[in-house]
Amino acid sequence: MNFKKITEKLPPWSKRLKWPGIVLGSFFLLALIGYMTILFGGRFVVEEEDLILNEMTTVETPDGDVIERIYTENRQVVPISQIPEHVQEAFIAVEDSRFRDHSGVDFKGIMRAVYKDIIAMKKVEGASTITQQVAKNLFLSNEKTWMRKTKEMMAASYLERNYTKDEILELYLNRIYFGEGAYGIEAASQHYFQTSVENLTVAQGALLAGLPKAPNTYSPFDHPEEAEQRRNVVLSRMYDVGAIDAATMKQMQGSTLAVEKDDEEPETWSNSYVDLVIDEAADRYHISRDELKRGGYRIIVEMDPEIQKIAAGEMKNGEFVPGSAGEVEGAFTLMDHRTGALVAVVGGRNFQHGDFNRVQAKRPPASTIKPLAVYGPALMTGDYDPFSLLSDEFQGFGDFEPKNHDGQYDGEVSLYQALMESKNVSAVWLLDKIGISYAKGYLDKLGLPTKDKGLAIALGGLSTGYSPIQMTEAYGAFPEGGAVRDSYTIRKVLDRNDEVIHEHKPSVTKVFDAQTSWYMTEMLQATVEEGTAGAGNYPKALAGKTGTNGKKDVWFTGYTPQYAGALWMGYDESGGNQVLNGSSVYPTRLMKEILSRIDQQQPLQETFDKPDGVESLPDPIELPVIDDARADAGFGGIASFRHTITWSVPEDDRIIYRIFKMENGEDVKVGEVTGKGEYKINGFRLFQQESYYIVPYDPLTGKEGRRSNVVTFG
Repeated sequence: MNFKKITEKLPPWSKRLKWPGIVLGSFFLLALIGYMTILFGGRFVVEEEDLILNEMTTVETPDGDVIERIYTENRQVVPISQIPEHVQEAFIAVEDSRFRDHSGVDFKGIMRAVYKDIIAMKKVEGASTITQQVAKNLFLSNEKTWMRKTKEMMAASYLERNYTKDEILELYLNRIYFGEGAYGIEAASQHYFQTSVENLTVAQGALLAGLPKAPNTYSPFDHPEEAEQRRNVVLSRMYDVGAIDAATMKQMQGSTLAVEKDDEEPETWSNSYVDLVIDEAADRYHISRDELKRGGYRIIVEMDPEIQKIAAGEMKNGEFVPGSAGEVEGAFTLMDHRTGALVAVVGGRNFQHGDFNRVQAKRPPASTIKPLAVYGPALMTGDYDPFSLLSDEFQGFGDFEPKNHDGQYDGEVSLYQALMESKNVSAVWLLDKIGISYAKGYLDKLGLPTKDKGLAIALGGLSTGYSPIQMTEAYGAFPEGGAVRDSYTIRKVLDRNDEVIHEHKPSVTKVFDAQTSWYMTEMLQATVEEGTAGAGNYPKALAGKTGTNGKKDVWFTGYTPQYAGALWMGYDESGGNQVLNGSSVYPTRLMKEILSRIDQQQPLQETFDKPDGVESLPDPIELPVIDDARADAGFGGIASFRHTITWSVPEDDRIIYRIFKMENGEDVKVGEVTGKGEYKINGFRLFQQESYYIVPYDPLTGKEGRRSNVVTFG
């Protein structure tokens, strides 16, 4: 077929329409391509992960009380079902009245906006739908170009085809910014009205609906008149679109703003604990701080807010050891030793988020290490018991010459006395006897490994020390029959769908046997009542040990029937002119003050419960000094007498009194009595002189006391 001939036969007018037809066809073709691009190109603009909004993480008690919120954007996503219909309608009325009818791009609305702009000779009305606003805010920048607008329409069309109107509106209401750091409808409701979105009135919903256009301009706190005018505009729009009737509009327009500002200063009492929670989330569950700020998790923690507030308050305002270079710092931990749950953590006297958390700082433990590194392991050998005698003479161990803190030496003391009076020489002597490697094996199992190899371990003189948390865990083994538990703050972690994704799994290591643990509890309780930890007042059951590392660190570490805890005081950087001018009396007193305050709020146990199958420790025997021995004579037969030696005795009837006769330069034991101050001598000759003395003897330790004054007959 010859097309050229055919076209030559066409009438002249058709030739004149050829090029306009081509142009018109091209226009329609381009329009079709553009429409199809807008219709189906959205999938290249929309990133599905961007639909997941940044949401705050809450740190909560098991009862659901929120302790703190962790976020970059203060947002708590709520489902559309939780947002009242009148609140939804307020936003639709003022932002996009045809939201329920259009398909993402409201061409009718665009034409109306263009017409009004032309009439007014300026831009008076926007034409972006709610869907377009969602698309722009989630996927695009704020640049004002035709390409950005085209992408916006593409993304809006995609959202409308793949999500319901309710899902799009839910995204919008949870995404938008309401000013003053509040993102999303729930955070805005909490910020401006101190209530959840589900409790908002019509007027309150209208006020919030008016804010996103200009949050600063319409702030009800800073510009209440402008906020009221804007709210009333929204109420009028709701009436215009039939969302409310005229009576409701008038009533709501006449109401007050009803906003409520939270003027309370941010509390810092929980900061130490929450910082530890953040670290634990990263270390154990691999959830970073940044992920917590946007991930919308619920972290259920073991904090007892009542105890945490008491501890933070006392650490801030309580009496601290004086220092030479300004305020001395401190750290406090309290753990439920039955579970390992940390109920309170204070990382500094005025701790705020991001500060150095001293509960994790490793410091030389000083004498608080003795029960863990020396006395507990020694009892476990079976060769020592609480009344075994230890050397207490000034002596050297190679190049190491330990000294007792008071400069006093008793020659020999029981293990019980050495612990209660914190004898340094005795602790080093005993560590030398049981072996350093043997003792370090117990430290390893207690979670207290050390690379040090010298006898200074017995005194806590370590190149790298232990943190208050580590010491708390270790001391928690004694009231638990020798079982040490890892401490923790996080009970479980829930994702934004309220699904449990992580949960604490307890870790228990058996270190000491039940008998050793009970002996240690009884001796450490005596240390608090009568020994080096006697400072301060706490009327109920408490066992513990003090520690003083020169002028650098002072400690108290111990436990009650419910809790184990540690309190450290010192400078972050010790040395130079930063020295302490006091002893472990200060942390001991403060620990007892904290426990007393806790006891007033939730009564603590008065006594330790003795476990089944263990022996109680007898009270130590205090040998008397006898200086009143005397002789009484009587007849014993022909030419002989019966004499009696008497002396004063204490109430302790366990003491054995050995009677010695001084004869020809030798002292001969002639008898003994138990618990009595009398001994009879038969057959004494009238014209014979004899001398005697008494020596008290401790059957628990095998130690003899000083001999009495000499008694002479004849």
